[in-house]
Amino acid sequence: MPAVDGTATMLVGRSEELRRFDSVIAGLGQDGVPAVVDIAADAGMGKSRLLSEFCARARQRGLTVLRGRATEYERHTPFQTFTDAFADVDRAFLDSGDVPEAAAPVLYGADSVQGAASGTGNRDRFGLYRAVTEVLTRLGERSGLVMALDDLHWADPASLELLDHLIRHPASGRVLLVVARRERQTPHSLAAALTRGIDSGAVLRMPLRPLREQDSIEALASDLPPGDASKIYASSEGNPLYLLSLLHAYRHGASSRGTTIRAHDDTASGVPSGLGSLLLDELTALTEAQRRTVEAVAALGDHATPAMLLSLRTGPTTAEELDDCIGALARRDLLRRGSDGRWTLRHPLLRALVYENTPAPRRAEIHRGAADELARAGASAAERAHHVERSLVGWDSVSAAVLSEAAAQFAHTAPATAAHLLEVVLRLMPEAPAHAQQRGDLTLARARALGVGGSLRESRDLLHTLISRSGPDDASLRGDAIALCAMMERHLGHSPEAIALLQRELVRSPGPEPRQAVSLGLALGMAALNTVSYPDVRDDIERTLATARFHGDLMGEMGALALGSLGEAYEGETEVARRFADAAAGLADGLTDPNLTELCESLVWLAWAEALLERYTDAERHADRGLDIARRSGQVHVLPHLLSSKAFVHLNTCRLPSALESAEEAESVARAIGSSDLLAFTLCFKALILLPHRPLGDTRALLTAEEAVAAAGGSRHWWASLASCVLGHTALVSGDPHRAQDAILRAGGPELLGLQPSIRPGQLDTLVSTALAIGDVEQAARWAARAVEEADRMGLHGQRGAALRAEAALAQHHGDARAAADLFERAAQAYAPSGARLWEAYSLLLATTQAQAAGDRPRAVAMWERARRIADDGGARLLSDLAALVRPPAEEAPLAPTELDQLTAREREIAELVAEGLSNQAIATKLYLSRRTVETHLSAIYRKTSVSSRSALAGLMTRTVLDRRAREQ
Repeated sequence: MPAVDGTATMLVGRSEELRRFDSVIAGLGQDGVPAVVDIAADAGMGKSRLLSEFCARARQRGLTVLRGRATEYERHTPFQTFTDAFADVDRAFLDSGDVPEAAAPVLYGADSVQGAASGTGNRDRFGLYRAVTEVLTRLGERSGLVMALDDLHWADPASLELLDHLIRHPASGRVLLVVARRERQTPHSLAAALTRGIDSGAVLRMPLRPLREQDSIEALASDLPPGDASKIYASSEGNPLYLLSLLHAYRHGASSRGTTIRAHDDTASGVPSGLGSLLLDELTALTEAQRRTVEAVAALGDHATPAMLLSLRTGPTTAEELDDCIGALARRDLLRRGSDGRWTLRHPLLRALVYENTPAPRRAEIHRGAADELARAGASAAERAHHVERSLVGWDSVSAAVLSEAAAQFAHTAPATAAHLLEVVLRLMPEAPAHAQQRGDLTLARARALGVGGSLRESRDLLHTLISRSGPDDASLRGDAIALCAMMERHLGHSPEAIALLQRELVRSPGPEPRQAVSLGLALGMAALNTVSYPDVRDDIERTLATARFHGDLMGEMGALALGSLGEAYEGETEVARRFADAAAGLADGLTDPNLTELCESLVWLAWAEALLERYTDAERHADRGLDIARRSGQVHVLPHLLSSKAFVHLNTCRLPSALESAEEAESVARAIGSSDLLAFTLCFKALILLPHRPLGDTRALLTAEEAVAAAGGSRHWWASLASCVLGHTALVSGDPHRAQDAILRAGGPELLGLQPSIRPGQLDTLVSTALAIGDVEQAARWAARAVEEADRMGLHGQRGAALRAEAALAQHHGDARAAADLFERAAQAYAPSGARLWEAYSLLLATTQAQAAGDRPRAVAMWERARRIADDGGARLLSDLAALVRPPAEEAPLAPTELDQLTAREREIAELVAEGLSNQAIATKLYLSRRTVETHLSAIYRKTSVSSRSALAGLMTRTVLDRRAREQ
């Protein structure tokens, strides 16, 4: 926007948007108020200007305001958008103990990730996201916070992933994010995250429409002839930036005065060519030194400081000349100085045009000079990478080393950037034998970064190419590539393909060396578990265990034992599973964390095996250890499984708030990895937790279960069946027994043989309830008997509890309340030894209603009180609501005896008539008695009640009635 226009900063025609923003700010932090405002519009529609007005209004209300901007030519600088915003935070706050160290890569930028590569920094990007959320929350606690992020369509992948996390897990308290983006250039991931936020109520969408002609002309062109003003408005199509540029050209007689801007005629950066001509026209009057300075600022981006500009030696050669040059550019409003001393072009579109029109050799020269200057200043490879990349015109081994080092530093916090930098190196690397080993190592590293970043198919395809090109001398590289490829295939839902790939490699001649034979054997067992075909590879796991033991590979032995334990637990072979779990736990507890780091996934298998064996304390201990190791070593792929096992343990032991926290973190990682199967897996446990955690009648559990089924799609993984079973369970609680039954039978088949034995008793318990609800009592009886049979075979307390509950439901249906109460209570007692308090409480509540029906009130009260206490302590809102509904009524206190209780029935009748005021004769007439008989009864009444008159007797009768009524209330 031209500096000479006094209207350049005027806000026109956005009163409705301001009203909506004021409403959000007024209710900030309250339930139902969005945590994100999304401003979407085409280039030049005034997003940045409206954002400035929002920030000004927030400051006027006393809120802290942070503002950052994504930039077009720094799209591979991780967290650049957020780092730019956090640059405005008070340094005293950042240096205080209130700021988690894990947030450093976002708070301080690329240079702070150097420690991560050496193992001293943060290697868990999801822990990083939680740390940033904590920082925002603490900033909001001080005075309220608005963080405004501009040009999000250019944001780097790491920033977009962090924003997605903040949409799904908003910072608590008075914190608001305001984002602005170009609608048509918005990446799919950002659009999807914002759409999910709109659906959940976390995001308020605020699209900007073209300005109205009357408003525009009155505010910006009232000095022009009406006809000319209308023509200029029509050419601008109501776009504020286009309109201002055309008005500037009109008023100053620029060479492009008559240009008509057309949206379909765009430059490379999305700027209409007509507008580009108008903006570039301003540069024609610049001196050579001024133009080269503008070009340098456009290329340098965040590094455009006076010191850097002077060091390049491509424009002004002295500090005085540079000051004069910058001063002239500032007066023309081509350059603007930020609060941190950096210089920028006045608008991102102008920067894009200048950068595009700078000769390529000149751009490379600027970037090369910046990279050299940063290196002299001791900057890390991560900070230099952007300029090194843009300075390359061919292969350069030194530059390749910098980019490779930067990729290693970004691997855990910004895997998409790491993959991009490695792709640059590989693209320029000569196809020569001397580079073959380096090419293979870097390709494997890039495939790993792609997988961690969620590009599963691209990773798998790259690994297929690497495997096919590996020769006899690349056995180690080939084995590592195959193990990684099998993991990608599993995440893509292609476990049969993973199994075939692994089996083919294991029978190759010559076969893999022992270490890799163990690694590939374990990968084979894991793939088979996914497809419910563990018995098919049981012999392979035994051979893997034997190989590990023969070669003294304790980690491989522990992994094989843990995987075997999990496989046998799936199959319901409890005794074998227990034996394997005992041996695996013994080895794991004796190994150090560095030992376990190489095969951290073994703790996943052990924790899940122990959870299925109802050893919840051991399962949680091993899951926590695995989480700690995985986060420190950056093994993102194991986090969802460890978090889900911990969530499952906390669900069963009735610690629902912490269970949901783990489940939601697992969901976040699964979404970032991009595996629909893994997402289905994590959503299953989230739905199971939401069901008892949310109040009676809440639909979130059902909706989550439906999303899990949709994510699983046509997958052949066992958790696709699990998703259907979870849907069945939530549908039953929601009052739809037909849908519940259909979902479970679709997953397992008529005999449930499609389900692993370890979950059958629980599903049979649900099926009994569905059959009784729809009136199929015979089928309910068959399923209850089957549940008992399956539970007895496995010999686990929880499975037995489910079977007992199924039998109790049948007894309840047949009207045998006492038998039903006994069975429900026995079910609760079955859960107690393992600590499965959630199911103990649920069974006790069911027993409560039957004990009441059987007339055993004391027993009902005792069971109800324990169930309610467990539910309230564990955050099981559904059970608390159910407890309120089935609460045994208070026992009626016995009435204290009174003088009237000594009276006979006839005497009581006469006393009541006296209280009503009837005379002796009237009483005799009413009761068909003689008057003398009435007087005889009255004498007895006076003696027994110790009263001496009719009025005293009437008073006694009235007081007694009132006292009884009061006690009854």
